Amino acid sequence: MIKALVFDAYGTLFDVHSVGKECNEVFPSKGDAISQSWRKKQLEYFFLRQLMQRYKPFDDITKDALNYACKENGAELSKENEKRLMDAYLKLDLFEEVETVLQQLSQKKLVVFSNGSKNMIDPLVEQSNIQLSIDLVISADEIKQYKPTPAAYNHALEKLELKREEILFMSSNPWDITGAKSFGFHTAWINRKDLVYEELNIQPDTVYSDLSGIMEWIEKT
Repeated sequence: MIKALVFDAYGTLFDVHSVGKECNEVFPSKGDAISQSWRKKQLEYFFLRQLMQRYKPFDDITKDALNYACKENGAELSKENEKRLMDAYLKLDLFEEVETVLQQLSQKKLVVFSNGSKNMIDPLVEQSNIQLSIDLVISADEIKQYKPTPAAYNHALEKLELKREEILFMSSNPWDITGAKSFGFHTAWINRKDLVYEELNIQPDTVYSDLSGIMEWIEKT
């Protein structure tokens, strides 16, 4: 029986590329490219730092990735605009269906589990319309081990005080779903962009185009 629904934040609940609007205001004609590169480097940097065992909090990684993205696109980033764009990351848009879906899941424990450091993920959730729906926010920064390491998922498991099979984990990121499934969670891949799944011989339990699909888990439990 599923007792907790655990959501990744970036790309799953919140649209990371909604920051592109602010990027375009700061850098007209370059904002979309900077937004894409920013996210790509953000992912690469925490993977690399995890492998090298040179941990940095997610806010520092996000700032480093922003600086790279601006340099790559020939945009000069002032300290003022760096702060402006980093602040925009604390106000990302929710995907359209998220608020409605979470309101329908009040009978279950609802958890956000993110690689985001507390000073990024807590303000993001608190400023959103899902604040009252979420029971717990867990950050990988609490143990300085990023997902998809087993240690990160085990940290969430210990915080929830549940069995692995009692947790449904949802993410739009295939690497996150692979890690969670390998660890032993039930998984639902939220494939918002109609991507091809990774060839790692570890498949999600289910695949949905958005979070609306997870209602069937509630109906059968």
